Amino acid sequence: MTTSVDNVQTATDPTDTLGTVIDDVVRPQAPIVDRDGVFPRPGVDALAAAGLLGLASSTEVGGAGHGMRAVAEVIERLAAECGSTAMVVLMHYAATAVVEAHGPRDVRAAIAAGDHLTTLGFSEYGSRSHFWSPTGTATAADDDTVRLDARKSWVTSAGEANSYVWSSLPLSRDAGPMTLWLVPADSAGLNVAGDFDGLGLRGNGSRPMTADGLRVPATARMAADGAGLDTALGAVLPWFLVLNAAFCLGLADSAVAEAGRHLTRTTLAHTGAALRDAPVTRRDLARLMIRTAALRAFLGDTLTALETGRDDAMLRVLQVKALAGETVADVTDGAMQLCGGSAFRKELGLERRFRDARAARVMAPTTDALHDFVGRLATGLPLLDEANR
Repeated sequence: MTTSVDNVQTATDPTDTLGTVIDDVVRPQAPIVDRDGVFPRPGVDALAAAGLLGLASSTEVGGAGHGMRAVAEVIERLAAECGSTAMVVLMHYAATAVVEAHGPRDVRAAIAAGDHLTTLGFSEYGSRSHFWSPTGTATAADDDTVRLDARKSWVTSAGEANSYVWSSLPLSRDAGPMTLWLVPADSAGLNVAGDFDGLGLRGNGSRPMTADGLRVPATARMAADGAGLDTALGAVLPWFLVLNAAFCLGLADSAVAEAGRHLTRTTLAHTGAALRDAPVTRRDLARLMIRTAALRAFLGDTLTALETGRDDAMLRVLQVKALAGETVADVTDGAMQLCGGSAFRKELGLERRFRDARAARVMAPTTDALHDFVGRLATGLPLLDEANR
């Protein structure tokens, strides 16, 4: 499990334009995306035009060639402004990791050019958050195509992405537990099967999808038949978990910053004192700041472990999302309490961050599952039982 190290950035580094995209599009659109539950298409298109959808793509196909550290910074900054946009881009990068390793060159080049949005299609009704146990099937046909049938419960950017990294049971029963396919969005038999009206991340397009007699060419398979779980654990999981932690960090940091501004600028008319003048209030703000700083330090160490190939890299990857999910939930809750009734109004954006933060604990692998994984590694057990592999 490795990730490339970011080296010297050039004057044409697409991350240089991120601030402009955030200021001009993402931040102004965030309240609308949340209020109406609409996909953040203007923000995604602006990020694509700025070269940011190809940030993790290889320079060989025209991408920026950046590693996980630079990508994590992008997700953190986006999450601070619009959780829905950040999650769409996060899932795009996680899927890109598989496409870069096993996908066709033309799709890789399209992603690098910003012309192609991809995402993961793992979670299913039958196995819920246990993404490592697909129930959807793959059946070989006589014409060198494969039939896919599945009921996916959550697919970010459903109906909006250009392709889906799709999991299924293997073609052969003697193969491993999972096979991955690259499914084009215009495939016959692929349908969005419901709407999403959620508590948070209201614009990320996480809707159920079905494959009913969907046909893909046999060449759409990514990696060997049955090797999908190894690919998911080795290529997808590090990107997904680390970027989720960056997402949580962006939400937490922005919530703390907003709380600090509110405490500084708000005064009590009958005493003339600012809210910050109360020692207990300052103490509570400091606690939130320290929790957030601790997450930042742990995320940084996780990235270093990956970049240097440290022995504890896998352990850190599993730990970081569990820590991040708990941290962002507590920090956004604390920020709401600090700001009192003002936090319930839409203007501060705190209640939106509070709602968006609830997702981290239940996104697969859930916090409970991650705690089990960490305990397994710590006690010498395999990450998954053989029955799940």
